[in-house]
Amino acid sequence: MLKKFSLVLFIIGLLSCQQARKETKTVIVDKKKVIDSTITVFERNLLKNQIDSVFKKHQFNGSVAVFKDSVELYRKNQGFSDFRNRVKIDNQTVFAIGSVSKQFTAVLILLQMEQGKLNMEDKVSKYLTEFRNNTYENITIHQLLNHTSGLNVMGEKLRFKSGTDFLYSNDGFNALGKVIEKVTGKPFNENIAALFKKAGMNASFTGTSFKNTEENFAGAYLGSGKGYEKVKDMPARLGSKAIGIPAGGVLSTIEDLHQWNNALYSGKILSTETLRKFEAKSAERHHPIFGKMGYGYGIMSNTGKPEAVFHSGYIKGSPSLNIFYPKTKTSVIVLSNIADEEKGKGFIFRPHAEIKKIADDLENTLSSMDAGEKKQMKM
Repeated sequence: MLKKFSLVLFIIGLLSCQQARKETKTVIVDKKKVIDSTITVFERNLLKNQIDSVFKKHQFNGSVAVFKDSVELYRKNQGFSDFRNRVKIDNQTVFAIGSVSKQFTAVLILLQMEQGKLNMEDKVSKYLTEFRNNTYENITIHQLLNHTSGLNVMGEKLRFKSGTDFLYSNDGFNALGKVIEKVTGKPFNENIAALFKKAGMNASFTGTSFKNTEENFAGAYLGSGKGYEKVKDMPARLGSKAIGIPAGGVLSTIEDLHQWNNALYSGKILSTETLRKFEAKSAERHHPIFGKMGYGYGIMSNTGKPEAVFHSGYIKGSPSLNIFYPKTKTSVIVLSNIADEEKGKGFIFRPHAEIKKIADDLENTLSSMDAGEKKQMKM
């Protein structure tokens, strides 16, 4: 990547010299536009070469796309949404996104806060009777949002004193879904459908609201393309107690998740102050795939460079990843519908981890280029 980076800087230098010569002939050249165009070509070529190699190496079955704001830099669909009938994955394929769903629940909670219906430090017991006992009565909404409540499974003892450590809890997010229903007086599905509409997401559903058989739904599979078993009762099983819609029950497409990222991080959904609260690191987790990460409200963040917010998701047979780089307004989305669970999560998420590294490295390179350009402007 450094060689390619050096080549791009060399090209930019040549363009600058050409501009200087043309200026003597009173020809006006938009230097920034030329540089931006050159960088976009560089990004597209690099992403195609490197992500295509991930597809080939892992025989990846799914969809990957990279967008910078509204500009598509990379997109590839490979494999089948329905293995038995050999239905190919396309741009409209709807995938189960697992825990990427949590950010929608977190945003719904924050919208209720903006409307004055609740506060982050409110005790959950104020809204839910099942929290009105000696074990759970002091757990706050904030602690459920960033997984510091100590709750693992409802009905069990806390793993630690609330607010003192991190423990990822799906039951905690399902409880937040009930809080949303309580303060709005509407079913969770109705609340999240309104959020989808606000974000301009036209092909997103929950596991229990999805009824359109004409949609190209990516059924979930276990195994590999050579030998597989279809996960039963998808997507309705996402509404079961074992999973839960608020914790992991959203269905979406590449395009809709890109639309969501653009709407959310441009301030169309939350106020600037509330968005900052959503992203802010208020806990730390050691992710089994991505290592040490900051955790906000249903969203993770890189602890080092580059600046990125993201979340992975896994529902049996459906690994996913959604990343947003705020500095360049870049979205990287990876969706799949088959997983070899016998080989473990590390193997399942290897393509996702490799694509994230490619995107992280590119983002760091672009930051270096931006710094170099600013330095050149000052000279």
